[in-house]
Amino acid sequence: MDCMIRTVKFQDARAIANIYNEYIKNSVISFETEPLSLQEMQSRIVEISAHFPYYVYEQQDGEILGYCYAHLWKERDAYKHTLETTVYLSPEHKGKGIGTSLMQRLIGECCRQGYHALIACITEGNEASILMHSKLGFKQVSHFEKVGFKFGRWLGVVDYELLLVP
Repeated sequence: MDCMIRTVKFQDARAIANIYNEYIKNSVISFETEPLSLQEMQSRIVEISAHFPYYVYEQQDGEILGYCYAHLWKERDAYKHTLETTVYLSPEHKGKGIGTSLMQRLIGECCRQGYHALIACITEGNEASILMHSKLGFKQVSHFEKVGFKFGRWLGVVDYELLLVP
């Protein structure tokens, strides 16, 4: 399977929305509760990619298997050197190293651009994401209990941090 990681394009919005909406509808990995329209995803892509790294993992046939990006962690100016990361994979392509490859590219670009720290906010119990981030050098720095409510249950989140400049 020939694949490549490349910068997101506006035309990727439908594939990205399809991947993300699966998680919204069928998991607690995303705390969003309503699927996004194509237009909503297009707007998000335009806004995020105008300022921050945003990548897709594309097969040779053009199918998008996953995506990742970074965005501001908090709005205050003092936080401008810290970004939050996001990575999602097509459910049938999990466990193949795609998320790790995407995140390595994202981390490298964030380093190149001079960011200081990356934060990954992970739903408690998402062991695949916790393991991937840990292997990439992220360390758990917080645990918030019962801060989200989805599918009739309270959910916690854990924050993992990677310092790019020690």
